[in-house]
Amino acid sequence: MKTAWKKTIGRIALSIVAVAALASLVTYEAAKPMAARAASAAPAAARLDDNSVGALLSLDQAMETLAARVTPAIVNVAVTSKSKPDNNEQQIPDDMQQFFGPGFNFGPHGRPQPQIEHGIGSGVIISPDGYIVTNNHVIDGAVDIKVTMSDRRTMNAKLVGADPLTDLAVIKVDGGSLPSIPWGDSTVLHPGQTVLAFGNPLGFRFTVTRGIVSALNRPNPFSDNRRKPGEFIQTDAAINPGNSGGPLVNAHGEVVGINTFLVSSSGAFSGMGFAIPAQIVRPTVEELIRDGKVTHGYMGIGISDVTPENSKFFDVNDASGAVVTQVEPNSPAAKAGLKVGDVIAELDGQKVTDAGQLQVEVGQKPPGTTIKLQVIRDGKNTTLPVTLEAMGSRDNDGTETAEGDHGKMHWGIGLSDMTPDLREQLQAPKDVHGAVVEQVQPGSSADNAGLQRGDVIVQVNRHDVQSASDVQQALGSVPKGKDALILVWSNGGNTFRVLHSPEGS
Repeated sequence: MKTAWKKTIGRIALSIVAVAALASLVTYEAAKPMAARAASAAPAAARLDDNSVGALLSLDQAMETLAARVTPAIVNVAVTSKSKPDNNEQQIPDDMQQFFGPGFNFGPHGRPQPQIEHGIGSGVIISPDGYIVTNNHVIDGAVDIKVTMSDRRTMNAKLVGADPLTDLAVIKVDGGSLPSIPWGDSTVLHPGQTVLAFGNPLGFRFTVTRGIVSALNRPNPFSDNRRKPGEFIQTDAAINPGNSGGPLVNAHGEVVGINTFLVSSSGAFSGMGFAIPAQIVRPTVEELIRDGKVTHGYMGIGISDVTPENSKFFDVNDASGAVVTQVEPNSPAAKAGLKVGDVIAELDGQKVTDAGQLQVEVGQKPPGTTIKLQVIRDGKNTTLPVTLEAMGSRDNDGTETAEGDHGKMHWGIGLSDMTPDLREQLQAPKDVHGAVVEQVQPGSSADNAGLQRGDVIVQVNRHDVQSASDVQQALGSVPKGKDALILVWSNGGNTFRVLHSPEGS
């Protein structure tokens, strides 16, 4: 009886559980579409109205207007150049590195073999007739230059002139009514001011980045040439490889600098890009367009900043000016009576704030100019006139150039005397005398004649030469518009070559 009752109770309980489960399932299934409908019906968060973000929208509109104005004047600069072969190939002995430079290797017969490379940089059109500013290191060694505009037009460009010291170059394309942007005044920039960098970084064409002026008057960070001017603009507008030669512009769309390098442990942008200020760029560019080269004024001194730490040792009241650290013998500065420890406080009546400023201002003055320096020596003021010479005119590092020009030589050739070490490296017989070709400017008379580094010039116009100075003098005496005949030893034999006059016949 109890067993039957228990069974009856069990069946009733199971029925109740089953009914309850079924009811729950029905309720859940019925609730699903209702929940879905409730979820889809819930309104999304409302967009912020224009009044709430008006300042941001105005900034966006201003940046878009600025980018649209500047971008058409930006060009991609594609360069085919002769460069040094891979270091992994046959290496030059250490004592030869100084002559040919690191990275050159020797091909057949012990002669260095240049390689062809392709590179990309940026540039900015500064005049409707097609003058373009870029970096010297973008076009250095170029045998072919092509520019691509933002509308995808591609044009051949020719080199107008380059200045390795400031790392600036001017190229030109044929055209009229080309888009261009004006110069700005970099001397009125202030840290925190908005600037935009334009260019072609890492192969991505026509890029614009926005940032601020992080600092001004940054010194030259390079140790390869202490004469390179500083005064760089530092910016956090992203600058990467490929941006070189592109403009840094202000809010008015004016060129206030030319992007030139970045400081980064990784080689990519890390918040420190640098641009050459327009106060250096503009006069350099104008001289390159006018003369095809730049001749820098030269005093012959080493200088550094006067600082709060060292000012007391020079008996000056404030930490400004440039202190003389070296005076080259027989230089303009030496002739004027400048001495180590002198503090240069004024240049032509204008206050000298630091060494970089003085270096830039002197370098931009033409040779032959007489400048007046106010000098503090042992706490006393004195005025010294200094007549500037051309930078490079007194260089004596064993290398001569056909006309001594800094970057654009008359015949396009740099020479060095034959030394026992060079003779051994070139495997030149003892009876070969003359001048060794150390540099050939692309597109020059020497380049067109097929001269290469390591060739030896043994005659000029049928007269034997014994040294680089002999060749320099012989080529310098060739009348304007006339060609020159040279006898060249190369690959174990002599050949005559004709150097056609750069001025034409």
